[in-house]
Amino acid sequence: MSVSVDQTSVEPSPQHSAHTREAADGESLRPHAEDAFAAELAALAAQDDRPRPVRWRMSPWAVATYLLGGILPDGTVITPKYVGPRRIVEVAVTTLATDRALLLLGVPGTAKTWVSEHLAAAVSGDSTLLVQGTAGTPEEAIRYGWNYAQLLANGPSRDALVPSPVMRAMAEGMTARVEELTRIPADVQDSLITILSEKTLPIPELGSEVQAVRGFNLIATANDRDRGVNDLSSALRRRFNTVVLPLPESADAEVDIVSRRVDQIGRSLDLPSVPDGVDEIRRVVTVFRELRDGITADGRTKLKSPSGTLSTAEAISVVTNGLALAAHFGDGVLRASDVAAGILGAVVRDPAADRVIWQEYLEAVVRERDGWKDFYRACREVSA
Repeated sequence: MSVSVDQTSVEPSPQHSAHTREAADGESLRPHAEDAFAAELAALAAQDDRPRPVRWRMSPWAVATYLLGGILPDGTVITPKYVGPRRIVEVAVTTLATDRALLLLGVPGTAKTWVSEHLAAAVSGDSTLLVQGTAGTPEEAIRYGWNYAQLLANGPSRDALVPSPVMRAMAEGMTARVEELTRIPADVQDSLITILSEKTLPIPELGSEVQAVRGFNLIATANDRDRGVNDLSSALRRRFNTVVLPLPESADAEVDIVSRRVDQIGRSLDLPSVPDGVDEIRRVVTVFRELRDGITADGRTKLKSPSGTLSTAEAISVVTNGLALAAHFGDGVLRASDVAAGILGAVVRDPAADRVIWQEYLEAVVRERDGWKDFYRACREVSA
């Protein structure tokens, strides 16, 4: 791995050691991972006596512990950020300690972005070096751009160059993130090939280059369902170590994930605590899993699956919206009537085909299920 840095490379920016924030302290609607879990990261770093790769804030073991949760020798509780197979996290972390980039692959809602953010926060202490992939993402977002006022006035110069998050990560030995890589046009994707293979970003306008310093790596995420949109070239795919994030294995695991995330979101919005709605969370998860799998939990009834993904992330959204309804227009307790509309919106994406599937599920499964009469009535009311 190339570790030297050209003398004309990007100078470290103060925003990477302390984020520039517009919101007042404690008022951020959605703090970055390194801010929201600063106490846990500090406790882990203080008690981490294992070898650390160059420019890592903590050892690979500590990074995995941060994501998976645990109890430190001094009794500090590290909350799980990811609920899933430990080996997946270990492979992802060790990949970042090599010269291979990391590709997190999975269906929508499998926590790819969440894991990416927390990995960057734990490894580099900064999760904000981010390129958001879309159909309109230009090459400048990955390489560099120009301040056109200075460019027109003085021509190409170091002062006129606007570094991308990837360029800044290379210069400072940090972790860069590229979200939804397969949404980016193929020719723009391939601008990563030289960066990942040679660890160099040429700047031909200046007759110069930026060489990555030790500690640099890149995490990309991609959606399984985007295959055929902008598939990665074989040359680019070879530069990544691919880790597939699966859907939760069991209903209990998915209920746990939804409960944890809803509780975190709810606290930031002053919504009722999750324990008041655990039963409804389990019902939402059950509906999503049965329709997603095409069979009821007891294995007795085959079902048609709707066009939507019905992911864990969507279940979190449905429950969070239901808590808001309960808090502002109810008695603060999550009930079937609070989640019914959200479930309908998640399931019925195609007004024609999905509505028929939903009605069949209500009549054949929900209506006959013990203890679900209130849920059936609420869903029928919003589906009418």
